[in-house]
Amino acid sequence: MKAMVYQEFGTADVLQIVEQPKPTIKADQVLVKVKVFSINPMDWKIRKGEMTLMSGSKFPKHTGTDFAGIVEDIGASVSGITIGDEVFGVVKNMMKEGVSAECVAVPSSLIWKKPSDISFAQAASIPVVGTAAVTALEKMGTINAQTNILVNGATGGFGMFLLQLLKQQGANITAVTSSRGVESAKKWGASSVINYAREDVLSHKAAYDIVIDLSGKMGYRNAKQVMKPRAIFLNPTPKPIEIPVSFFKNLFTAKKHIVVLSSPSTEYTDVLLGAVKNGLEIEVNKVFPFAQYKEAYQYAEQGGYIGKVVVEID
Repeated sequence: MKAMVYQEFGTADVLQIVEQPKPTIKADQVLVKVKVFSINPMDWKIRKGEMTLMSGSKFPKHTGTDFAGIVEDIGASVSGITIGDEVFGVVKNMMKEGVSAECVAVPSSLIWKKPSDISFAQAASIPVVGTAAVTALEKMGTINAQTNILVNGATGGFGMFLLQLLKQQGANITAVTSSRGVESAKKWGASSVINYAREDVLSHKAAYDIVIDLSGKMGYRNAKQVMKPRAIFLNPTPKPIEIPVSFFKNLFTAKKHIVVLSSPSTEYTDVLLGAVKNGLEIEVNKVFPFAQYKEAYQYAEQGGYIGKVVVEID
């Protein structure tokens, strides 16, 4: 089978397509013929060598974490899934595994049946950013119409899910996005929108109960300028050193720096599928063919697009 791998850390140019044996499944695994896989920022953070403490430096490495496809085989102990089912899922360890291949073997606990009213591309877009959005929502605690929330970098895949989930909670949301994202942010639930090309959010006099930085560009130090005295800053894209440092700093400051680490599960997926059933939109910005894998990652890494970018395997 064809698979995308890389033999060294670097830009998208290190990616290559190779021939590999089709995976052999264990008793608790499912073999899926991949139709679409999603691109997430963690993919290139790992590929660039920014996460070596967790990913290690052993090559070759694969890329891609969430996917959608058709069940080709099931392990002896798997139940509730049959060959031919349309499913979506995620790898168990995104730091060590990848789904950018014609077939992938994953635990049946990380496979879910695809709703018939969404596409494979939309389904592949759910697990990573959707789970992150639900986790962030949990970290926020009790929120209502009086809760002022600033979402920086609001119209990528993560923001797409988060804005709509926050809207369902009735929160007062200010979204920071590009010119092309303004209308989407409003549609997905933002009460007000700041176009970062025209305004600097840090120059505003407004103060927020919660600030979440989805772009990874604001940072806790800057966010403190627009946080209320006992506000929280949510960081879903932490550098490895920020995980322990934030814990100790929170012991001495009222403005908390909370790292958001998420892991897909059936519980979270049920929440997301329920939200989709109730009208949550999944916008796929662009679908690249497998042959254009380098272009797909280069496009995704530039940012500034609305929704998700995916790669379709023939």
